[in-house]
Amino acid sequence: MTLKTRFQLSGMMFLQFFVWGAWYVTLGTYLGVTLKFEGSQIGLAYSAFAIAAMISPFFVGMIADRFFPTERVLAVLHLIGAGLLYWLAQIEDFSLFYPVIIAYTLCFMPTIALTNSLSFENMENPGEQFPAIRVVGTISWIIVGLIVGYMDIEALNTPILIASASSVVMGLYCFTLPHTPPKSKGQKASVRDILGLDALKLMKDRSFAILFIASLLICIPLSFYYSFANLFLNDIGVTNAAGKMTMGQGSEILFLLLMPFFFKRFGYKTMLMVGMAAWGARYALFMFGNPTELVWMLYGGIILHGICYDFFFVTGQIYVDERAPKSVKNSAQGLITFATYGVGMFIGSWLSGVIVEANTVGSGDAQEYLWYDIWLVPAVLSIIVLVLFTIFFKEKKGFKKPTDINDNSTTEGIAETKAV
Repeated sequence: MTLKTRFQLSGMMFLQFFVWGAWYVTLGTYLGVTLKFEGSQIGLAYSAFAIAAMISPFFVGMIADRFFPTERVLAVLHLIGAGLLYWLAQIEDFSLFYPVIIAYTLCFMPTIALTNSLSFENMENPGEQFPAIRVVGTISWIIVGLIVGYMDIEALNTPILIASASSVVMGLYCFTLPHTPPKSKGQKASVRDILGLDALKLMKDRSFAILFIASLLICIPLSFYYSFANLFLNDIGVTNAAGKMTMGQGSEILFLLLMPFFFKRFGYKTMLMVGMAAWGARYALFMFGNPTELVWMLYGGIILHGICYDFFFVTGQIYVDERAPKSVKNSAQGLITFATYGVGMFIGSWLSGVIVEANTVGSGDAQEYLWYDIWLVPAVLSIIVLVLFTIFFKEKKGFKKPTDINDNSTTEGIAETKAV
């Protein structure tokens, strides 16, 4: 990878996560405090992300795999998304807010998988090179979080407007990215191609299937944090909550940079297990922490984000890239996105909203959230998924990656060798 390519990919990650981080963390606070949406409505708003993850990545992945260069697909999606974000910032009624946020996430969600696949395609060794590129996105998330926290605009629509303007910049920047042509250009696209069904053949590999299922399940408790952590911190009296939540991204930087070391020393299974365990620990800390003498517990729960995200999501993305044949890499990333940000987050966003609403007493200014009871649910769920994953996932060593999805080595277990 040349120095020019490294800078191009780093800039892409910076803008990608600036757009995302500007609105995603504080949306729950804006909806709950300013627009007075109920807990279930806040959960549904976050579930839009999951609905988009279930619908769009396969289709868009197929487009990038067969018809158009990845960088151009990214550009168009971000430019359309910029307009939808601006519209979203003007809406105050949930009946309109919900379909518009679904429309926006249908544009944004595929860009997560596409930025990953574009990066991997332009690297010689993703396991060693990707973390250093991806960490720039984390730095960007920290920067925009500090900006939002410092400006004290968490309960306003301003973060959404910042994201809209940033999306315009990202869309234009994408035209300058390394040319990444479709890898299956010229091949006739069937219905199974459009639906990304070729990537589903990877499920015949037992380890890949277990990872898919575990990814889906762990994202159910994970959704509680994404949907309600900022509202939780603001509600119990933590000042500059958005800014302090960037401590999580600070730890993410550290662990991203250390990932090549961890890969060599521990392997995929151990890293994925540690990531899952960190989610349970985070919720336990939130259950007992407070903004006074036990504030260190709150900070500890936030700082665990580095392990929670890197050891599970980034490790999983690299695992998928390593095992997916070249012809369906984008669709394979879409498949794991479908499991995590799709089905898992949809169930989790809905469930978190239901749990929060069930543990809310009073109304108006007298409204009170029973946060201990709320955080207990995802803590228990995280531990259950960890135990199941530990029992059933087997990490295969020394496999030979196939060059085509129809290679029998893909569909017959991918080198049944020594397992951990």
